[in-house]
Amino acid sequence: MGWALIYLPHLPAGFVYADGVPQHGNFTEAIYISMVSLSTVGYGEIAPATPPLRFIMAAQAVTGFGLLTATVSWILQTYPALSRRRALAHDLNLLREAAGPPGVLSLEPGHATALLESLARNVSTVSIDLLAFNETYYFNEAKQRGSLPATVAYAQQLASDAITSANADLRFAGRMLHASLDDLAEVLRGKFGHSGPTSSAVFLSYETRHRHRRNPDSETS
Repeated sequence: MGWALIYLPHLPAGFVYADGVPQHGNFTEAIYISMVSLSTVGYGEIAPATPPLRFIMAAQAVTGFGLLTATVSWILQTYPALSRRRALAHDLNLLREAAGPPGVLSLEPGHATALLESLARNVSTVSIDLLAFNETYYFNEAKQRGSLPATVAYAQQLASDAITSANADLRFAGRMLHASLDDLAEVLRGKFGHSGPTSSAVFLSYETRHRHRRNPDSETS
């Protein structure tokens, strides 16, 4: 619209029209020229006749190319971030189903430690993704299994259980996971307005806002 307002006073005298192309001096014509320039289509049936207009249209074309590149880059960067968040939610669901009532602590301490450390790294990655790509927060998941708001409380449970373990390595892994979850809660509190004095309260607000409520029956089935 802004570029069109620049072209409007110069229509139609400031442009060269190809044979058979009707000449109009209205705002619709200016919008058309602006859209063709911004999209870098360059049909050529309407061309600037003066050096200043040529420079302006070239500058708009460069701007349009930059916008197209930024859009493609945004898509290529946003969807991997969403995939990482969904993957973390799926991992937590699979871990909950596989571990059953005994929980992860029933595994060999070395295996449980490796699992918790991996979860801590993945949670930290999701926190960084939310900071770098704020818009990914607003993507809601259609299925609960891929929804981090619906599964993050289980990660808290794992961290709490590990911290009380008699194994030093497992306690350390539990503290790592707990710290990464606190960082995620701080991102949700500071960037997206989730209130709560504790990480648990923040995650409950996160889950409520994204409309995924835990169903105990479905979790044990």
